[in-house]
Amino acid sequence: MSKKMIAYFSASGSTAKLASTLAAAADAALYEIRPAVPYERRDLNWMDKKARSTVEMQDRSSRPALADTAAPVEEADVIFLGFPIWWYREPSIIDSFLDAYDFSGKTVVPFFTSGGSGLGEGQDRIEELAKGAKVLPGRRFPARASESELRSWTDGLRLE
Repeated sequence: MSKKMIAYFSASGSTAKLASTLAAAADAALYEIRPAVPYERRDLNWMDKKARSTVEMQDRSSRPALADTAAPVEEADVIFLGFPIWWYREPSIIDSFLDAYDFSGKTVVPFFTSGGSGLGEGQDRIEELAKGAKVLPGRRFPARASESELRSWTDGLRLE
């Protein structure tokens, strides 16, 4: 039986809710990816070209500092990687997380929240950054997805 971990970043709480439900559905450990400097409401104003998130997302090499590098990645075989979609891809803090750990031999399963956007170029970026990992196709869920819906999805992945 594989050891599973849910690693997620949530700016508004939507992805946190989904990650918590997924952890219960998948019988997985839960780990929050946190930036060293938390995002404030003004940092997330996508209409402001000078907002922190906008500046980070326009610079593909941006790697915001992580609050810690204590995620139990080494102990997990399967890492469900959760995040909101920002500018049609994963937030830069996810890139920081992927750069901070060795994913060799692991399976990474992206899941994300969005008002309607898909993962766009994010799938390719995650595959590139999670070096040595098998990266499964990402899937969008509403924040209020049910535990049974998520269990059905994870069972269908045949990760055991």
